[in-house]
Amino acid sequence: MPRVRYAKKRLWRWRGNPLRRRDDLVEAWIVPAAWTVFAVGGTVAALVTAHGAYEMFAEQRAERQSARATLLNAVPISTPTIGGTPDHKTAAVRWTASDGSTRTGRTQVNTGLTAGSTVTVWQDRRSRLTAAPLNSTDAAIESGFLGAASAPA
Repeated sequence: MPRVRYAKKRLWRWRGNPLRRRDDLVEAWIVPAAWTVFAVGGTVAALVTAHGAYEMFAEQRAERQSARATLLNAVPISTPTIGGTPDHKTAAVRWTASDGSTRTGRTQVNTGLTAGSTVTVWQDRRSRLTAAPLNSTDAAIESGFLGAASAPA
């Protein structure tokens, strides 16, 4: 018997009542409909965002290629720089592009390297230096986070 009373109390908006207006019934159906739209829409937005992000990361993996580069300057461990982490610093490097031309640019390298050291750099289709692409596991995790963040938005 208490369960029936609880159900009646929970569903009070749809019960017959001589004081119930048509507006009350419309409101009673709008609220659950809005929650349903938000739940389904958020899920769809999360799935679409996650899929799009994963495809973008896959495209980056396909277009970026590694190249061997020569470090032009020494990068000591104690060198403070702007825009670097303690174990990575920005330094000048020289590499051979995919078209055979020699290029020079700046990229993040490990600290403690001497001038003339060989490092691995990543270049895009235009042979410009770029960040290393995410591997498939990291891309899946990042895509999941982006999808989860887009659901409430």
